[in-house]
Amino acid sequence: MYFCTFNNINMKPNIILIISTLVMSMFVQGLHAVADDSIYLQEANAFLEAMPADLQQRQTRAVVLATKGSHHLLDSVRTSRNTSPVLPREVRRTDIAENLTLFRSSLYDNVSIPLLIYFHGGGWTIGSINSCSRFCAAIAEKGIAVLAVDYRLAPENPYPAALEDCINAVRTACRNIDEWKCQDISLGGDSSGGNLAIATALSFPKDTFRSLVTFYPVTKAYPDDSSSWNAFGLGFGLDSDLMVSFNNAYTYDIHNPLVSPAEATDKDLETLPPLLMISADRDILKDQGTEFACRLSSLGKRVEHLIIPGSVHLFITVPGQPAAFNLSVERASAFIKTIAESLVSHKNGSWLKIK
Repeated sequence: MYFCTFNNINMKPNIILIISTLVMSMFVQGLHAVADDSIYLQEANAFLEAMPADLQQRQTRAVVLATKGSHHLLDSVRTSRNTSPVLPREVRRTDIAENLTLFRSSLYDNVSIPLLIYFHGGGWTIGSINSCSRFCAAIAEKGIAVLAVDYRLAPENPYPAALEDCINAVRTACRNIDEWKCQDISLGGDSSGGNLAIATALSFPKDTFRSLVTFYPVTKAYPDDSSSWNAFGLGFGLDSDLMVSFNNAYTYDIHNPLVSPAEATDKDLETLPPLLMISADRDILKDQGTEFACRLSSLGKRVEHLIIPGSVHLFITVPGQPAAFNLSVERASAFIKTIAESLVSHKNGSWLKIK
């Protein structure tokens, strides 16, 4: 298991720091190795073998054509990802608005529980509340309410449409949090949804959110020419050509820090809440995620970064890597609860003032 925790490391960010932090992370990762790591690799390999050989290429073509104005192939891809899973019996799914759905377990009806606002992945162009419902329900089973957001999709609605919808979802949650019997808002998302979670957090004042939970997030909306980008660009669940088509469909303003959070200033990054990042091992986005996590730690932020060995992209939203999915649910729910319990109430904090 590749797992490292950074907490209040107050050092100036520079090249030497990044290199030394990476070395430290490798050392700590070794200390956390466990005997059953091979299950993640085995499941990921079986997942990749079951994936249609030309699926990523067809999806790339669909996104490129939609960017040029022809949407029929992309509509087909979206429909295939928009299937509602069977939820656990005690988890209720309540539509709050046309694009907002609240997941909550009836086992926690009489207590106030943390709220996670969750943004699905899909390269800003595909995905829906249905595509992330399995994960949202699993988190709800752990005693955390989840507000899933069906933001507008590119290329029909390019940046900043999706981010605006995410920001408005936070405002809705702040107005209704007492009625929902919730407390302490956290943000989360996978892949492009993780990108939106970070961008949304950057769009609000410091101390608005309790924590930030991301899964293999996009922190650079452009090819980063990293080792992981070059090594895993074909055949590992997220092809580099597909990612480039996603980026182009979303925006060409690639250095905007609300599009590529890695471009944000230290001052802006210092406003972010404690971060849990769970990355796929064989993923083009792994290195940019590690770099982002290390940079936050250098700014004195609380950061926990877990790289699931052998895993590939998609384990949150697409069934096929159950061990990685279950581990992510356990770590994410524990992190949200731990942060909520370790800090004092927000009753006079920023989020109650957001309208």
